[in-house]
Parts: sequence; C-alpha cells; structure tokens
Amino acid sequence: MRIGELAEAVGVTTRTVRHYHHLGLLPEPDRRANGYRDYTLRHAVTLARIRRLTELGLGLAEVRDVLADDAGKDLVEVLTELDEDLARQESALRRRRERLRALLEAEELPPEGPVSPELAGLFAGIPASDSPMAARDREVLALIDTAAAPEERERLMAAVGAVLASPEAVARAHEAYALLDALADADPDDPRVEAAARRLAECTPRELLPQTADVDQDHAFLRALYADFAPAQAEAIRRTLRLLARDGRP
Repeated sequence: MRIGELAEAVGVTTRTVRHYHHLGLLPEPDRRANGYRDYTLRHAVTLARIRRLTELGLGLAEVRDVLADDAGKDLVEVLTELDEDLARQESALRRRRERLRALLEAEELPPEGPVSPELAGLFAGIPASDSPMAARDREVLALIDTAAAPEERERLMAAVGAVLASPEAVARAHEAYALLDALADADPDDPRVEAAARRLAECTPRELLPQTADVDQDHAFLRALYADFAPAQAEAIRRTLRLLARDGRP
C-alpha cells in the first residue's frame, strides 16, 4: 500500500502518518524501486491501534510506552490511570456545571461576576451605591474570591458577612466610602485622611489584614493596592491597616 491508501484504510490523514513516523510510533516501511513507501498489513494494524489508543485519550508519549511493551502488560496500568484522570475531569466538570447553574438561576448577576455563590449572596445584601470606593471594594472582594485558597476564602467571606449583617453596619460602610471618595483630589496630609481611616477601621474585619506580611513592610499586594488609589485615599487605607494591626479596632 502507498501512504494515501494506508491513511484511507485506517481513517487518518497522510500528515498524521508522517507525524507518527517522525515520532517513531510507526516504523518506516521499505521503499520500492521507484522510491515510494510500501506499507504492509502490519503497518495498518499498528496505525489502527495508535488511533484507538489516542481516541481513548492517551497522549502520544503514553501510546509509545504501550507499543513498546509487546506483551501488553503495561496497558492495563495506563488505561487505569487514564480512567482515574477522566473521573477527575468529570468531577471537575460536574462542579463547574453546578456553579454555572447557580449563576443562571440567580435573580441578578453582579457586575463583577461570575463570582462564587457565597460572594454573590453578600453582594445581593448590600444596597446599590454609585460610590467609586464601594465599586473598588467589590472588585477587591472578587479578587479574594478568585485567588484565595478555599479555606481562606471561606474564612474571609464569613468575616465580611458578619460585618455586613445589619443595616447599621452597611450604613457605616457607606459612610466610610463617602469619606474616602471625598479624598480623591486631596493631599495625603489632609486632616480628613485620619477621620476616614478611623471610620473605615470601624467597619473593616481584622481578618482581612494580610496574613503573611507586616502592613508597614514592602509587600507586593499592598503596593499594588495602594497604587490603585489616589494618594490621600491610599494613605487612609494604610492608616486603617495600621490601626487594625495594632489592636483590631481604633
């Protein structure tokens, strides 16, 4: 058989056959006097086996291991590992679909979404606000929701939820947002900075402090956080963290 006939018989392309030659998966056949490859039934059998193995999900390196073992004693081990990997993928896909279903069934998706159901519930309980600082706060919570480890995210979301559990607490948070918004064009030494810091500390869970660094040290996350605000706002947040780190409340 010529290469086109082999490829057609097994249901692959001639480019695939050449690729398997290049990788050493399919032995090169003898050539006729005219230079054309002369494929045999054995080549077709091997090529068909490669196709079956790849359709099961094996990578080409795993296929090479299976083909190298003439007795086939490693095939059960390889297929068992593949089955376990597919089971993990199936479980992960099921969890993703459950989360997607919860988002689709929600009455309203937050603009920062998609977020976890826990954070979506927190956002739903917070009255709408046109405060730029409130919007930034929601973005930071969405970042934590995405980047934190599951246990850490659960702890932080519980802390935020506890602070926002009452209308009075939500009102204090919005008052802090207003004080911070007013610092957008202020100087860092503006006397309003200290007042904003103290009010923000009153409604910020101490659990939201960075767990792995001193708030006065050169910490990458804090540098990025401060850089995202106007100078006076950044100074107010810096003082807030110092107040919380000192004794938990002003």
